[in-house]
Amino acid sequence: MKIIDLTHTISEDMPVYPGTERPKLQPLSSYEADGFKETLMIVPTHTGTHMDPPAHLFKGKTTLDQFPISQFVGKALVVDCSDLKEGQRITIDYINRDREKADKAEFILFRLGWDKYWGTVKYFGDYPYIDDDVADFLIAGNKKGVGLDVMGIDPITDTNLTIHKKLFANSEIIVIENLMNLELAGTGLFTFCALPLRHIDADGSPIRAIALLDC
Repeated sequence: MKIIDLTHTISEDMPVYPGTERPKLQPLSSYEADGFKETLMIVPTHTGTHMDPPAHLFKGKTTLDQFPISQFVGKALVVDCSDLKEGQRITIDYINRDREKADKAEFILFRLGWDKYWGTVKYFGDYPYIDDDVADFLIAGNKKGVGLDVMGIDPITDTNLTIHKKLFANSEIIVIENLMNLELAGTGLFTFCALPLRHIDADGSPIRAIALLDC
């Protein structure tokens, strides 16, 4: 089995959504003074490689801690959309290129190659985004989750978060943003694990996302 890490590292100088508070990693104890090291970590719930549940946008909808643990593990397919340019849409044509696998997958992960811009101004620019037909496919297929290697499934200019709202209003899906290394997952189905922290009323959480590939 080959294990691939799909997760960006949390640090105080990491990229964050414009206007979001940066993580803080503050020493609480030290080897010299206490004989051990402990750190106070203050991280907004939608930082770095993270997960959104329906409760992110809708009061009374499902929070991450209300999902069964099985929601966060399943068969995934990486859909290569790396030929898209800034501001272009991920259309259903990309799904249809390998529809049989896409229908079997519980998670659809869109590779845009945008993780190479992590830490640059372009990362928070006019990245590609999914369109309505793709959202309809995810809803109709009762997918567990959708993920991308960009900061959102809606265009950066859409402050209404239209696609987020469509998915969360019509399905029990999780949205995973800021993935990386999706090109290493290959073209077949694989086991995907994206585990959030288990905290109360979780409107989101940083995750550790990995791909498990059969060798």
